[in-house]
Amino acid sequence: MLGSDMGIDLGTASVLVYLKGKGVVLNEPSVVAFDRDTNKIKAIGEEARLMLGRTPGNIVAVRPLRQGVISDYTVTEKMMRYFIQKASGRKNLRRPRISVCVPSGVTEVEKKAVEDATYQAGAREVAIIEEPIAAAIGAGIDISRPCGNMIVDIGGGTSDIAVISLGGTVVSTSIKIAGDDFDEAIVRYMRKKHNLLIGERTAEDIKIKIGCAYERPEVLSMDVRGRNLVTGLPKTITVTSEETLEALHETTSQIVEAVHAVLETTPPELAADIADRGIVLTGGGSLLSGLEELIGSKTGITTMTAEDPMTAVAIGTGKFVEFLSGKRD
Repeated sequence: MLGSDMGIDLGTASVLVYLKGKGVVLNEPSVVAFDRDTNKIKAIGEEARLMLGRTPGNIVAVRPLRQGVISDYTVTEKMMRYFIQKASGRKNLRRPRISVCVPSGVTEVEKKAVEDATYQAGAREVAIIEEPIAAAIGAGIDISRPCGNMIVDIGGGTSDIAVISLGGTVVSTSIKIAGDDFDEAIVRYMRKKHNLLIGERTAEDIKIKIGCAYERPEVLSMDVRGRNLVTGLPKTITVTSEETLEALHETTSQIVEAVHAVLETTPPELAADIADRGIVLTGGGSLLSGLEELIGSKTGITTMTAEDPMTAVAIGTGKFVEFLSGKRD
């Protein structure tokens, strides 16, 4: 039955749902807003994201996943149930078969939590897949062949770096430095350099519009509003892309170091394959301008971003269900 298989990319920043035969049908922020007094959920997804940092005392907007790991079990389960129902469009008579991806560094306990939450949310069967493998499938790499491919998946909460060959991970690492840390670095920089306090959403805007990890050919700038920490009043200042380069330097360097560390422990034959084929970046964090140039210049290996980095993991997770059912059927 069509629509009874789905792949879920359960990310720290957003949740994407892939339906067999339809592609990615849902892409919403993993934010839940609920009323503290009644414990009722007010909004989920995009609606809740708009409430971040703007809610009255009794309503809190939370991200139930922190750094790729469930930090609030009940809220995650409710959020998943909502997204599964929204994606399937109607109440399915048959419970879906769902594959969910998790960062490569999670423990068995954390995997079990994701599995349980997925069953609770209404799955008939659950397959847990590691993020780099899903990202590789989604980026269009044939992972079943005996040659090395390097995937760097930079999400919201974690960056997964892996060398994949013959359908499995040979060497991998997962670091808790990713898109959210880019935002935090910008918040810290603005506070230190300009005495300006800005929120997470503003920081994300700066990152998307003018953020860069490698010198841009032309300098971009934008106006940023925040609170002046000296006077306590709202203030607007102009920020340039050169400043974001400085703000993000430390965070991006940590990702480059992790890539370097994985390359160092890669078997020589596979390392030679990677030098030939290049490094593939996926995940929303890989959209940061200049990141591929930075990794390329530091490793000496051609680095490119997958065609649709945001949805690569979700597509790969969904195709993994098909890959499994192909084996079974």
